[in-house]
Amino acid sequence: MKPPPHSALDALPRPVCAYIYNLATFRDRINHLKEALPDTAQLLYAMKANSHPALITEAATTADGLEVASGGELDAAIAARPQRIVFGGPAKTDSALRTAITSHIPVVINVESAHELRRANHIAQQHHRTAHIALRVNRRAAAPTGTHQMTGTPTPFGIDVEQLPEAVDLATTLPGLHLTGLHLHAVSNNLDATTHAQFVAKSLRFAADTANRYRLRWETINLGGGLGVDPQARDVFDLDDFSRRLRRLTTTDTTMVFEVGRWLAATCGHYVTEVIDVKRNHGRDFAIVRGGTHHFRLPAAWGYSHPASVHPVDAWPYPWPRPEIRDELIDITGELCTPRDVLARAVPVKRVRVGDLLIFAGTGAYGWDISHHDFLSHPHPDFVILPPS
Repeated sequence: MKPPPHSALDALPRPVCAYIYNLATFRDRINHLKEALPDTAQLLYAMKANSHPALITEAATTADGLEVASGGELDAAIAARPQRIVFGGPAKTDSALRTAITSHIPVVINVESAHELRRANHIAQQHHRTAHIALRVNRRAAAPTGTHQMTGTPTPFGIDVEQLPEAVDLATTLPGLHLTGLHLHAVSNNLDATTHAQFVAKSLRFAADTANRYRLRWETINLGGGLGVDPQARDVFDLDDFSRRLRRLTTTDTTMVFEVGRWLAATCGHYVTEVIDVKRNHGRDFAIVRGGTHHFRLPAAWGYSHPASVHPVDAWPYPWPRPEIRDELIDITGELCTPRDVLARAVPVKRVRVGDLLIFAGTGAYGWDISHHDFLSHPHPDFVILPPS
């Protein structure tokens, strides 16, 4: 993963704390994945991974559309003017449904329950519109291995497959609705391309069987996302293998929809922090940085150490010797008053000094967006956008 250019790092205000996003990397990932998918597929960017306006604008142009999971994301997506939007989430408000149904951008709503079907129909009839919907189904089949399992287990997501007959009947009889297909997203962050391709194949068979059973024709089968990225770079999702397996599947006039966030955005981002202090406590060495889990929560939430590299900074403004640690394993901790504010443990360093920068690569997805930004009221990081060259 290519580090940020020195010019971008040198221009950051001190004490340094910033996210740097590379739009060229983001664009390349979108184009690479689009080329890997079958011609019958559409690629949507899942905004929940990173909702920075620059990334949304790029994805609205480069991808086939945007996937949103809240009213706020929906508003941002509409403003970016993509070709299409898919709107999911288990607790949509009437206001958000109204925005989706009356939008000038085509929106498909992934409906989560019979009650939501009735609400969408009610709002559509109020505004003399038709709500384009897909049924999100929680099947009995086990999902591929990943960090978050959405279906095949009790979760708040989707319509229990045992209740699908009633949902189909309701969706096809309510006058304000147009049923376009099924939404079958099942897992997040799966690193096994083989099992993910198998999941797609089984999902397409399930969709075909369901269409035959109810004498329907699906316009789209939404397979969600779930293409994984290992933050510790020990494993890689084999996109070439995934692509080969997908292209062997029987193609129909039904469009496969993929909602991908993490795989597209992760590698375009770096989190850069300045070392404020170094110390040794109870036999362990610490580098304490400006920033922490209130900006980048994922390591603490998932219980792993995120890789970091040292970027030396030669300037030293104080008239006393510069504190440093040499040839040790260090724990990298943040500025919060909690012992859980840890970004990495036992990181080997040849030398790290107060005032040096630590660079955390692969932080473009689920970094800032899932973090508790205002805990202790520390300043937010800077955001730097490196445009495509």
